[in-house]
Amino acid sequence: MAHELDLNRILNDALAAVRARTSLQPEVGLVLGSGLGGYADLLEEPVAIPYCELPGFPVSTVMGHRSRFVLGKRFGKWVIAMQGRFHNYEGYTQRQISLPIRLMKRLGVQKLLVTGAAGGIREDLASGALVAIADHINYSGDNPLVGENLEEFGPRFPDMSDAYSAALRKKLLGCARENGIDLREGVYIMFKGPSYETPAEIRMARAMGADVVGMSVVPEAITANHCGMQVLGVACVTNMAAGVLPQALDHAEVMATAERVAGEFTRVVDHVLSDVF
Repeated sequence: MAHELDLNRILNDALAAVRARTSLQPEVGLVLGSGLGGYADLLEEPVAIPYCELPGFPVSTVMGHRSRFVLGKRFGKWVIAMQGRFHNYEGYTQRQISLPIRLMKRLGVQKLLVTGAAGGIREDLASGALVAIADHINYSGDNPLVGENLEEFGPRFPDMSDAYSAALRKKLLGCARENGIDLREGVYIMFKGPSYETPAEIRMARAMGADVVGMSVVPEAITANHCGMQVLGVACVTNMAAGVLPQALDHAEVMATAERVAGEFTRVVDHVLSDVF
């Protein structure tokens, strides 16, 4: 487990490594989930920094995650994008998963868009639907803030009553309606993975009020709230959750669906950067 002093050392070393490559000061952070990392290739004047070049940083090991930061400009805003993220199920603690968000904060990021592939629990959220995350249920059994509080970033007990900014979400949903984008709204529940959920677990999640299910998003959102960032979340429904349809789940379907909806996903992120943030 990464201890508090280790985290500070890793962050200091990572910040120095980034600053050795670029003096850019991003104002917006993007976390791009499975199959969604192509958006980072749209950034102008890009500077790509592989995670493996940051001492002590985790690396992505899952198909569809390119395992690097990309810094660049889009719609006149300086952006830092995670082209690939880390997961609990890869063996990383949520404390470690918090590192990129804390590094973004030290670089100057104030607003974060976190995205991810998800399974549709609500039956009207079919494969390919895009969902603005209104709230989450942390069913992972962990929390990135466990351990000594890092006072530099935020309080011991951060408020989570507006974890996904209602004001920013309202603007995004309005932009979507005005531009003919079918963007729904829903609650995200996180399971630790890596096995997909059972039909019984999905029935439980539905009873708890969840609309989509995934294995990420929540640690980054909690960390960003602790850092005082404003957060938006968008989930891409890449498959129906277990038991909703009579078919097995597999990661190849996740990647294929993410590729299919890449154009619509790009439009949503463009509106976030140009009209919402």
